[in-house]
Amino acid sequence: MFKLSKIRLLSFLISLLLFTVNSQGRTIVHAGYLIDGVGDEARKKVTIVIEGDRIAEVASGYLPIGEGDELIDLKNRTVMPGLMDMHVHLYLEISRRTYIDRFTIDAADYAFKSVKYAERTLMAGFTTVRNPGDVYNVTISLRNAINKGLVIGPRIFSAGKGIGTTGGHADPSNGLNDLLTYDAGPVGGVVNGPDEARKAVRQRYKNGADFIKITATGGVLSLAKSGQNPQFTMPELEAIVETAKDYGFTVAVHAHGTEGMKRAVLAGVDSIEHGTYMTAEVMELMKERGTYYVPTISAGMWVGEKAKEDGFFPEIVRVKAAAIGPVISDTFAKAYKAGVKIAFGTDTGVSAHGDNANEFIYMADGGMPPMEAIKSATMEGAKLLKQEKELGSVEAGKYADLVAVSGNPLEDIELMTKVNFVMKAGVVYKNE
Repeated sequence: MFKLSKIRLLSFLISLLLFTVNSQGRTIVHAGYLIDGVGDEARKKVTIVIEGDRIAEVASGYLPIGEGDELIDLKNRTVMPGLMDMHVHLYLEISRRTYIDRFTIDAADYAFKSVKYAERTLMAGFTTVRNPGDVYNVTISLRNAINKGLVIGPRIFSAGKGIGTTGGHADPSNGLNDLLTYDAGPVGGVVNGPDEARKAVRQRYKNGADFIKITATGGVLSLAKSGQNPQFTMPELEAIVETAKDYGFTVAVHAHGTEGMKRAVLAGVDSIEHGTYMTAEVMELMKERGTYYVPTISAGMWVGEKAKEDGFFPEIVRVKAAAIGPVISDTFAKAYKAGVKIAFGTDTGVSAHGDNANEFIYMADGGMPPMEAIKSATMEGAKLLKQEKELGSVEAGKYADLVAVSGNPLEDIELMTKVNFVMKAGVVYKNE
């Protein structure tokens, strides 16, 4: 008698559980057109079935709605996977005050700003971003807060503080007077020699970073003379890549100058960011080794324009911005034509957060067809993150990250700047 009651109780509990799951229903999306991130053409009249935070089914035609299901009618829109930006800096937005702010604001100030920038990014349709470098590990904390549902924002993959060499682009004491200059050391992202390079990678593992960012050459916005010189030796680069692989990290490399870029590719890094003075030789090496290129044309265009304004940048920065900015778009056109793998990235935080989609226009101007540009911001981004089994396309089993626009972005790429529907992990954040 006891055994029978136990079985009945178990059956009742299972039935109750199944009823609870079923009563939550599904979310049914009827899409007029679907760019799924993998096909070469848009599909017409598609149903996307979502259960929880995942896509359960993608079917042709408009499936009927079951009891308890919620319908999202996007029959007059083009639906796409959530967009992915592989190069943002969510902790800041460059302005005339930027070089003063470093003396006047603290970690909490950066954190509060990052919350606003993260929400803007998500509302622009970017459901996943890669943040290669910050201060105070702000975007690691921001990632955690978003994951816990404390604030609204995209799915973040953060490198924490980037790694550079003494006086290099990632040295936080550049431009300071003698009383303020300090040696940040590996913990603060400044290394000299292979051993310190390894320690810096391990420190980022300790900090909870998702990948490694290094500055292999000079940069535009740092208070240092050269924007192009190589700033790591081959033994240092090899130590970083080897240690990163031990800890399951990919390595993203800020690089403008040719020699630093070449060394980084030969060392086995995963991506070159900016790539301003990329040569045909470097492009061939990247193709041979499968290295991604993250162009950040938006940042190049933005700094080039701001360099024309009196007093916007310190003179040491203005000269570099005027020279380097306009070159990036030409480099992109050559790299695309050469067949280098390209993942969408903007360096937003230089330009304004929420304007990320302007990069699509610049990519189209550089000769990339709209479909390929959209794939660069969906499936190619997922591949670079090594998240292609979870993200980057509208397929069963993947996270329910969807965005939509009114009209056909394959005919008018500027529509990508007018995303009016955003879903991340099955939750709708925008539906205009």
